[in-house]
Amino acid sequence: MSATQIDIDDEALKEAMRLSGAKTKKEMVNIALREYAERRQRTEKRLRHVENAQHWDEDSFWRRHAAEKGALDSPRSQSGAA
Repeated sequence: MSATQIDIDDEALKEAMRLSGAKTKKEMVNIALREYAERRQRTEKRLRHVENAQHWDEDSFWRRHAAEKGALDSPRSQSGAA
């Protein structure tokens, strides 16, 4: 841990501590930092998912799926689904 002196909005800190149940300023700051990092990680994962979805090829997926299962045709093509 590193010791850092910073100016913090007292009202925002008080409200955050009330909402979180944190007992000390240090605990509240650490909660806030962890929550921020977790939220950003989730956002980055969603953005990667969206990027991957842009390149999604459903027909290719079903062909690979059928090949992995050893079937000649995919279940979707056999049922007439498009």
